[in-house]
This record gives sequence, C-alpha cells and structure tokens, in this order.
Amino acid sequence: MSFRTALSGIAAATTDLAVTSNNIANVSTAGFKEGRAEFGDVYAASIFGTSRNTAGSGVRVSGITQQFTQGSVEFTNRNLDIAISGGGFFTLSNNGATVYSRAGNFQLDRDGFVVNPGGARLQVFPPIGGGNPGFETGRLQDLQLTTTDSAPNATSEVIVASNLPANAQPPVSAPFDPNDTNSFNHSTSITVYDSLGVAHVHTLYYVKTANPNEWQLYNYINGTAVGAAQTLQYDAQGALTAPATGFITLPPWTPPTGAAPVAITMDLRSSTQYGERFAINDLRQDGFTTGRLIGIEVSQQGVVFARYTNGVADPLGQIAMSTFPNQQGLQNLGDNQFAQTFESGDVRRGGAGTADFGLIQSGALESSNVELTEQLVNMIIAQRNFQANAQMIQTNDQIQQTIINLR
Repeated sequence: MSFRTALSGIAAATTDLAVTSNNIANVSTAGFKEGRAEFGDVYAASIFGTSRNTAGSGVRVSGITQQFTQGSVEFTNRNLDIAISGGGFFTLSNNGATVYSRAGNFQLDRDGFVVNPGGARLQVFPPIGGGNPGFETGRLQDLQLTTTDSAPNATSEVIVASNLPANAQPPVSAPFDPNDTNSFNHSTSITVYDSLGVAHVHTLYYVKTANPNEWQLYNYINGTAVGAAQTLQYDAQGALTAPATGFITLPPWTPPTGAAPVAITMDLRSSTQYGERFAINDLRQDGFTTGRLIGIEVSQQGVVFARYTNGVADPLGQIAMSTFPNQQGLQNLGDNQFAQTFESGDVRRGGAGTADFGLIQSGALESSNVELTEQLVNMIIAQRNFQANAQMIQTNDQIQQTIINLR
C-alpha cells in the first residue's frame, strides 16, 4: 500500500513539474495565462465510512487551473496589436466555432479579415448605420478592412469668419470685375467639392460701397459667378447686422463634371468690421474628396476606425468583449484560445470600458503573466517532492527486504 502511496506522490510531483515546465516555456507568449496544478488527498473508504485511524492512500491531481491575472502591457506601436487592460476576452470565430482569447497579436489575412496567428477572426459589434451612432451589441460579425475608396461628400456649407477693415474706401475702379484687382478691396478662396469628389475653387470678393459700414460680397466658383452680389451690413460696433441670420444661401451651381448641382450655404455669423486690417480668422467647408485607406485606429472603448487620406474615419465596429461567471471553468484549446463549458457558465458580452470589462490599448500586447522567479522556485519544490517520494519507495523496499530476510 505504501508503494502505491509513494507512486501517487511521484505522479503528482511529475504533473507539477510538467505544469511548471509549460509555464516557463510560455514565459514570452503573448496573453498566456499560467497554469497551477492543484492536488487532493486520497482516502480509501469502506461502506461504513473512513476510520479515523486509517492512513491516507496518497494524492491525486484534482485539477490544473489557469490563473487569469493581468499580464503587463508592452507597447509595440503596431495598430493591429491590441491589449486588454482589465477583465474580459476577445471574441473570435474559428471556422464558425466561437472561441475566446486574451492574446491580441492580430494581423490581416488575404481577404482583409483581422485574424490571430491561428486564423481565427476577430468579432465586433457592427455599426447601426443609417446615420445613427452606436453599435448592434446583440449581433457579431467578422472585422474586415475593405480596400475600396471612401466615398466623397459634396460641400453644403462654407464657414467664413472674416474681419473687414473699418477705414476701407471704395475701389478706384467700377464696376466690379474679378480680373481687375482695382475693382475690389479684398479676396480669399477655398476649395469646395462636388458630389463626385472633384475639387473646385470658390473665391470670395469683398467690395466696399459708398455707404457707411456696407460691403458687397461676390461669389465665384472656377471663375463663374454664383448668384448676384450679397450685401453685408455692420453696425457702429462692427457686428454683422445684414443678413439678419448671418447665413447666405447661394443658388445651385452645376459643375461641368456631370456631378449634381452644388448648393452652398455660407455661414457669416462670425464676420466683423474692426480696425484697419483685413483678416480671415476661420475659413472651412464640410465637403471632401474620395479617400484611400491608410490604416486603422482603435479607441480605448474598442471602436475600430478605418482612416482615409481625405481625413474621414469610418467606424467598422466595436470589439466584442466576453466574460464568464467562472473563468477557470473554460476549456483550454491551445494557441491561447479557450472554449465555453458548462462549468464556465453562460457568456456575457459587452463593449470595452462598460460593466466589468477592461479598456482596449491599441499598439500594445499583454505579456504572459508568468513570473519566472516564482516558477523556478516551484520547480525546486516539485523536484524535492519527487525526490522525497522516491526515497519513500527506497525505504519501503528496504523494509520489505528486512521482512523477507527474517529467519
């Protein structure tokens, strides 16, 4: 009986060494969670129960559990390296099967899907769309980066915050002629876009009239007049009084590109007439041309944006985070992937930064949570346990030999 007891101790020490060896082997594996061998004592019980005077029958491995403590976050400056700081798992689709992982070393496959080194696709909550913000947290889809261009947006508003000199005099030449610099006081221009993303030059000409605090504003696109002159009137304090709302709606201008007519509303509410200098304090518009994909960006809430050369950032989805009532009940599949089991409980999903889910750190990886010094100490302890149990077998053998040699 004592031989079997010592053998169980050797087997337990061997398992402990195997777990420690696996931890040390994965000390540099991104997102790896160290394992711990857990043991329980063994007693032989009769139908009447175990006697208080019965010696134990050894030890058995009751489980090898993963320790889901936080690993350190190491910055890599690579956008597709994503770390979780806090609780939760990445949700992945591995050939249709849902798996979970803490390793965020993702890459693109040939079809533009974001995958881990094993080919499992990262899952996100898709955007609601239709101009509505937010994401469909009840539905998952693969995260895919498309290589198509970003669609253009025609200019609909031009914001002009100009300051006109209060001491200006009417031009020496009349009437106004955009080709005669002596027929206007000041000018400025901005690039606007039609519905096909083609750029056009919108030029504004300011002409001081003979009336106090009054100006004429002429609008030209690509050298063609757009509507009649607009009257700007200022009060004695230099504030704009006409147009009363501060907005001017220009008549639609039809570009020669075959695009839809460009209808521009000008916002002049910040226009003033102060001092002796002409200045443009703000000049911007809301249109943009087509754009090429230049990369992705991931926010702390896990929202993945595709960034284009035209400055547009389109949300592709929000990274789907998952957690479980009993994380140690997950089944370890290898390749830093886990599967849900009955012991783990039902999965609960959400976005990063909500409930007990951690935050997302783009351009970083979570390192293994293995503490190498601790594992080396565990190795020594397991080795001593193995030696002690081996010594017990040797001692039992000597006892058996003594008994046999009795005469």
